[in-house]
Amino acid sequence: MDESTTLLPHKVIGVAVIWNDKGKILIDRRRSGGTMGGLWEFPGGKVEPSETVEECIRREIYEELGIEIEVGKHLITIDHTYTHLRVTLTVHNCRYLCGVPQPIECEEIRWVSLDDLDQYAFPEANTQIIAALRLSGSQEKY
Repeated sequence: MDESTTLLPHKVIGVAVIWNDKGKILIDRRRSGGTMGGLWEFPGGKVEPSETVEECIRREIYEELGIEIEVGKHLITIDHTYTHLRVTLTVHNCRYLCGVPQPIECEEIRWVSLDDLDQYAFPEANTQIIAALRLSGSQEKY
């Protein structure tokens, strides 16, 4: 890591790959006005100093989508540097429990199959999540 990378803001993000009982994954589209607006993503958010990644994921999913989930097994941790920001994404497979998903903090939400993810434009760091999902398949999600 060079000096310019260390000067960028750094966010630690808890990310949920939320599976329903039909084997579909919940993705959301970022608001068009914000950073990386209009791109699709796996939902999640910034880990607060007083919480674990798992607590962050549960909280963010409830705040952003209005649903309850069970945070399952760790899938992958990704360190990625964009031109404006460094992120550490800690990704967990999660199981949808209850509630009706709502686009509270995003423009749109969709349940999609693993095979359909290529049809959506994701931020660059998310390509590693998709690759990890394909490698692991649907076994041992939780």
